[in-house]
Amino acid sequence: MVWCLLSQMTEVQLEMGTLHNFISIHDLVRDDIELILEQAAAMESVAIKRSKELSTKIMACLFFEASTRTRLSFESAMLKLGGSVLGFADVVVSSAGGKGETLADTIRTVERYADVIVMRHPLDGSARVAAEFSSVPIINAGSGSEEHPTQGLLDMYSIKKFKGNIDGLSVSLCGDLKYGRTVHSLGMALSHYDVKIKLAAPPTLRMKPAIVNEMKKAGMEVKEVDSVEEAMKDADVVYMTRIQKERFPDISEYDAVRGKFRISLDEVALMPEDGIILHPLPRVGEIDSEVDATPQAKYFDQVYSGVVTRMAILKMILS
Repeated sequence: MVWCLLSQMTEVQLEMGTLHNFISIHDLVRDDIELILEQAAAMESVAIKRSKELSTKIMACLFFEASTRTRLSFESAMLKLGGSVLGFADVVVSSAGGKGETLADTIRTVERYADVIVMRHPLDGSARVAAEFSSVPIINAGSGSEEHPTQGLLDMYSIKKFKGNIDGLSVSLCGDLKYGRTVHSLGMALSHYDVKIKLAAPPTLRMKPAIVNEMKKAGMEVKEVDSVEEAMKDADVVYMTRIQKERFPDISEYDAVRGKFRISLDEVALMPEDGIILHPLPRVGEIDSEVDATPQAKYFDQVYSGVVTRMAILKMILS
């Protein structure tokens, strides 16, 4: 069972915990996204003083792939809400990695230990498979090169927080748009808003046609460009991503594109003074460190958006 149809529920019902799984941005409509962003804003003050609201709840983090920000922000979010955390951050130490246990059996075991499962997995569709076998909520923390829905929502929250609004903006998505799951989720979330989109990527790493078509079908103005310079011009928001080396089936393909898309001070100068630069991190050279000191650089502030957004999601699922 995927995330229930939020648009058919009232805000009061949502706050009482009527959400179940959070698998995909595709399961949300604009009202759902707006409600989650409102709840995330409300978590700003809760995060400072902390809460005991989820003191009886346990979150299991199952990370079959490497993670720093996603895993730690989920753990921070749960702890700030008074809950407890267990799990693994390296598949090698689990029975799935060391003994060949199936994903289904891992889920059916862990659901006995926890009230919610947050899972990252290298295979597309893994979160939906996990949800089929779990009696407790599943939150998708990244499934292959497919989606990263909570990242998409924290990115939306960051845009609204730093720009004041989402409608009317010009947003450029840059870098690895083929394998970068963060831009897939963010692009679909933005399709519910009145924004202009530029998609800037090397020819071999362009956004998947299905996602581009879905954006256009939603009424978005979408333009595909071939350079960072074109992406930076007149952009209210530039969302840069790293080249996903681990996703390439052939390392020679990665070598051919690495280092092609980079932001330096020269590129920043092409942006409006009130423009912002976001990045899901980690970066591996696609943003010069000199850019960090510019007022446009918001990617380290963006990290904290992950805590409050994930606090909102956990609260709405477990309250």
